[in-house]
Amino acid sequence: MPRSPALALIVLLLSGVAGCVTTGSGIAPNSNAPTQKQEAARANTELGQRYMQQGKLELAMEKLNRALEVDSSYADAHTVIAVLYERIGNAAKAGEHYRRAAQLKPNSGAEANNYGWFLCNSGKPDEAVPYFDRAIADPFYRTPALALGNAGICLARAGKYDEAEQKLRVALETDQNNTEALYQMASVLYAKRDYFRARAFMQRYEGMARARPETLMLGRNIELQLGNADAARDYTRRLLQDFPNSQQARLLDAPGTS
Repeated sequence: MPRSPALALIVLLLSGVAGCVTTGSGIAPNSNAPTQKQEAARANTELGQRYMQQGKLELAMEKLNRALEVDSSYADAHTVIAVLYERIGNAAKAGEHYRRAAQLKPNSGAEANNYGWFLCNSGKPDEAVPYFDRAIADPFYRTPALALGNAGICLARAGKYDEAEQKLRVALETDQNNTEALYQMASVLYAKRDYFRARAFMQRYEGMARARPETLMLGRNIELQLGNADAARDYTRRLLQDFPNSQQARLLDAPGTS
């Protein structure tokens, strides 16, 4: 599966850690300047991020743990180490640090969105959605359409298709070029058996973004439901030709699959 929108946001956040100046509880009274402790935490976080990008995960862990030893209230360090724990398959520790980052920056959209996405992927949609709502409520959050889209995805996974459609619609009103929201809307409408509207959103998606195995499979399934065998065969051909090793292609190759 391609990188999720939430993960894309984390990558953007990590790319900005090096230039981030926090103004949290570690700031000295009557001063806007970072303390020595914060500067040390920032420097170690930056190094940890850089080592992660280079695939040097042990060194990254060492620097990020050092950052938190120096200043346990440095939210960016919690976020970056959460990403690292996810990368090495330690979901429990990742969750602890995403949650702590959201606690340290309760009004920050980025941290709320990241923790919400973690909860969603952990099968806890009811706990996740309030964090997306918190992200959307942050007037300084630069990508509210991303949090809206993530909320829609999470609600759809929970089978709450009407609520998911509402969130995705607002996401598209906020950013009409949000191709992930277009694909997710098509998926939700397909689940609701609203095939004509699902096709319309798929067509919008295809006019703006590259095909992926899951989008081609969805397009195929929509056309089958609408009785358009020729269009369904074209989606099948593209899927088998362009993504022969995908899970979706293997499903089509299974005996009895037309």
